[in-house]
Amino acid sequence: MIMLLTDSIEKLKNVGSARRTALAQIGVHTVADLLEYSPREYVDRSIISQIAQLHEGQLATILAWRQGAAQSTQGRGKTITRVNFSDGTGQIGITWFNQPYMAANFKDGLKYFISGRVVRGLSGRLTLETPEYEAQNAQGLSAGRIVPIYRLTSGLTQKMLRGLIKQALDGTKGQIADFLPENLRIANGLCRRDFAIENIHFPACGESFYTARKRLVFDELFLLQASLMAAKGQLRHETKPFANMDIAPILAALPYELTADQAKVVAEIMNDISSGFALNRLLQGDVGSGKTAVAMIICYLTAKNGAQAALMAPTETLAVQHFASFKELFDGLGIRVGLLVGSLKAGEKPEIKAKLADGEVDIVIGTHALIQENVEFKRLGLVITDEQHRFGVRQRAKLGAKGGAPHILVMTATPIPRSLAMVLYGDMDISAIRNLPPGRQKIDTYTVGKSYHPRIFAFIRKEIEAGRQAYIICPLIESGESEVRGQRSEISEVVKFAEQLKSGVFADLSLGVLHGRLRSEEKNEIMGAFARNEVQVLVATTVIEVGINVPNATVILIENAERFGLSQLHQLRGRVGRGAHKSYCILITDFKNEITAKRMKAMTSTNDGFELSELDLELRGPGEFFGTAQHGLPKLMLANLYRDLDILELARNAALGMGRVQFPPLKARIDQLLGKMQQIAL
Repeated sequence: MIMLLTDSIEKLKNVGSARRTALAQIGVHTVADLLEYSPREYVDRSIISQIAQLHEGQLATILAWRQGAAQSTQGRGKTITRVNFSDGTGQIGITWFNQPYMAANFKDGLKYFISGRVVRGLSGRLTLETPEYEAQNAQGLSAGRIVPIYRLTSGLTQKMLRGLIKQALDGTKGQIADFLPENLRIANGLCRRDFAIENIHFPACGESFYTARKRLVFDELFLLQASLMAAKGQLRHETKPFANMDIAPILAALPYELTADQAKVVAEIMNDISSGFALNRLLQGDVGSGKTAVAMIICYLTAKNGAQAALMAPTETLAVQHFASFKELFDGLGIRVGLLVGSLKAGEKPEIKAKLADGEVDIVIGTHALIQENVEFKRLGLVITDEQHRFGVRQRAKLGAKGGAPHILVMTATPIPRSLAMVLYGDMDISAIRNLPPGRQKIDTYTVGKSYHPRIFAFIRKEIEAGRQAYIICPLIESGESEVRGQRSEISEVVKFAEQLKSGVFADLSLGVLHGRLRSEEKNEIMGAFARNEVQVLVATTVIEVGINVPNATVILIENAERFGLSQLHQLRGRVGRGAHKSYCILITDFKNEITAKRMKAMTSTNDGFELSELDLELRGPGEFFGTAQHGLPKLMLANLYRDLDILELARNAALGMGRVQFPPLKARIDQLLGKMQQIAL
């Protein structure tokens, strides 16, 4: 049957309303969607095992015929159907429950491929568990070859989906056009897209599969890179170079000397802003590595060259903190610093906006309030976004657009794996501060179960008696239970847990509660009290992950630590160890599964955020590293950022070297992906 790629999935045989609904659940609406629905893994059923050689635990495929008549019996409300098979070397019985029609499915004189895991049945004899079967004279989609395994939903089976995909491939021969320009495809050693689509589903051999996968992984990563560049306007543009590059005054004003890593990054940025091309750089630095000092130096140069600088932080707490430190430093240098956040009083907002428009503020610190349409700058020369992964694609672009072509510096305290950084910031130069300033102590980290609560609370009290403070982190506000990999664990409720501590073990201490549902004024009030040591124990959700600097806090206790990824645990740990006192991180979990064990072992064995980020990416994948919705990024179907770094580099270089997109099929694909990304970001 001939069909079009744009046809509804109902054009295929055997797709009625029920199957259409099931296919919609996995994002398949058209024939093209079906063909681009890639397998999640493969099983090699090209090797045929003899029944006499089967052993328990083996994934095996046999080629056998029915031996004798099928038997169906009733027992305990179940229909049990047993069919015996032989291949000449031995016999094996296979049982199906509540599938009486199986008795008539195997015909005399035909051989069948049957695949499954070899287990020992109730009778003590070997059998095949949850077998798939296919007649030897059938299409050959489920046996006798490398067989695709797909992500399914209720109402779909592997066999059914393979049959529909084969139908679609046969019905659209010659229609799968290549959206890559021929010269780009050949230059990167890629096969044609129609070959790739066919062989990703039904590879003729191992080599065909790898050739197909390389092409489709390249397509995913290349389109993502090209779309992000288009979304953020990331073509390198010329700009007037800064002439005044004297940083001696601000270096003298800083209360500490730069580390070697800080000095190296400053030199890289200074080279950028004096080159005649706009700065476009990502600055990664672990918690407490000194990124803010670098930002201060570049803001100083911006002001000294007659332009304005804007620093956008993800929370008011962090913005206010930055404002205080910037104002303290720059007041003595004759540079004017302003603050623009949502909680400013009614009369203060128009005043700061007017000063920005008139050029009476040299450096402004703010939140997303900076990107409001009625905020104007006289000459915006530098945009710094702090913790950029917390802003959507469109938010990140809006502030830069206010200055025409300002220098762009992105900062993050979340060490990002190299491959993920290349996807998110593929157009940017990347700098890293890996070494912490002198005096920062290693944070001792321990993993224990809930039974250790009394001992931990006693330790926290001991630290408080010595004049220190503590954080207690809970993963959720609302009470409830969560099921994780078959195990159940009560999730601490921050408010209820705080009340229990207030009325119990910490009844005589000052205890505060902080979570995302509080108003900004309430958050700032609580954090101010904690910073002044008026609150000794702060019970909080991950709202404290960024933007809190209390050097006197020496203990952080994280409840239900299995609920967090490694990178988030590391960010939380970074709330302590910021002063001169020895600090501790205590992770509470009673979960014993393999992934939790790996995470906890990694946290207790290293304080290196970059090392932890790579392991986090390996264990969780890119979709959960920050959260797809925070980025506006589509989910990757085939590409694996942990294993496909070589293809990612190939795709990145191709996207960077492409220039303006003029090939219509490619432009259409990029526009389509841009639309999806904007919907996610919203």
